[in-house]
Amino acid sequence: MSSTPDPVWSNRTIKWVDRRLPIFSLLYREGIVYPTPRNLNYWWNFGFIAGLALVILILSGIFLAMFYTPHEDMAFASIERLMREVNYGWLIRFIHMNTVSLFFAAVYIHIFRGMYYGSYKAPRELLWAIGVIIYLVMVGTAFLGYVLPWGQMSFWAATVITSLVTAIPVVGDDIAVWLWGGFSVDNDTLKRFFSLHYLLPFVIFALVFMHLWALHTTKSGNPLGVDVKKPADTLPFHPYYTLKDAFGLGIALIILCFFVFFYPNYFNHAINYVQADPMVTPEHIVPEWYFLPFYAILRAVPDKLGGVLLMFAAIAIWLFLPLLDTSKTRSGRFRPIFKWFFWLLFIDFVLLGYLGAMPAEGVYITLGQWATAYYFVHFLVFLPLLGWIEKPLPVPESISAAVTDGHEKEAAA
Repeated sequence: MSSTPDPVWSNRTIKWVDRRLPIFSLLYREGIVYPTPRNLNYWWNFGFIAGLALVILILSGIFLAMFYTPHEDMAFASIERLMREVNYGWLIRFIHMNTVSLFFAAVYIHIFRGMYYGSYKAPRELLWAIGVIIYLVMVGTAFLGYVLPWGQMSFWAATVITSLVTAIPVVGDDIAVWLWGGFSVDNDTLKRFFSLHYLLPFVIFALVFMHLWALHTTKSGNPLGVDVKKPADTLPFHPYYTLKDAFGLGIALIILCFFVFFYPNYFNHAINYVQADPMVTPEHIVPEWYFLPFYAILRAVPDKLGGVLLMFAAIAIWLFLPLLDTSKTRSGRFRPIFKWFFWLLFIDFVLLGYLGAMPAEGVYITLGQWATAYYFVHFLVFLPLLGWIEKPLPVPESISAAVTDGHEKEAAA
């Protein structure tokens, strides 16, 4: 944590509390005078936006749980009652539904920003690893929540995804029975999913706290990828970055409100407003948009076990980025070849998302296989090779030197 000296409080109550539980001193050190690199751009806003989205999800989820009934005969009806009869119940549900998309969008931008600027490199390897674990728990939590409305898409998505574990040799069938609470997706499954969906957001919150702890221990990265070397390289977090984060959050909330009030079901499936029927299989089972890239990877392999392993490997490979990236230069700003490969990876990821939404037939399967192959080739082949063959541009000695050198060159010109 920061070595900034504790403040002297003039308010007697704050002083009394802080002497016994130094919470105010901690907030002062880590949220007010915390030295932050002075060159952070708006790509650094999305971690804060994701954190606030998590808070909104937890609060709205607590209110939703007050009216939800985790029973296969009443779950769908309880949500209909919430939407039609509970005062502002529709608003709480639409906020919860659409904030999930905001949460994942912010996290995806946060992850790709980290990949571009080398946020996973020493000494931030553990910070990066905790972030990947947060993402994995997010995926599990979102999937569990998607099942709870007990509509047609919810029920069949749960049936398809949970049945994937049966591909695991020896213990697969036993795991499936444990997940279902029986021999199929039914009432016991719904109760288990509701219990876990309520619990896991608090696990995410604890992991976010660890993520912030690791961040404040190793200090934040920056667009130049250089370490902070002198006081001129930093600014206090408040008011500079609190205002900057507030501006970014304001834009994000405007976009969220636009979807909540004008297109609340834009990210939902119409068939999910039909109550679950185990006897009627939907023509095309599609997960939520934030799962689509990995769903395309799952379908790229004809073998069920191979597809499951490849899907989890697509996320797990992020954990090994500190080892796979052999370049000593952190920031992609100074890596001319890496830039092109990074944007190819981004385009490939978007393409996988598109293919995941398409039917598993014809050219979509072939394109999905090629896009999946490129995804892994990028991390396992191109990224290690670039560290050896690429010649990075000169990196400034410090953050302040980059600004000073730029002014000196302008004056000389």
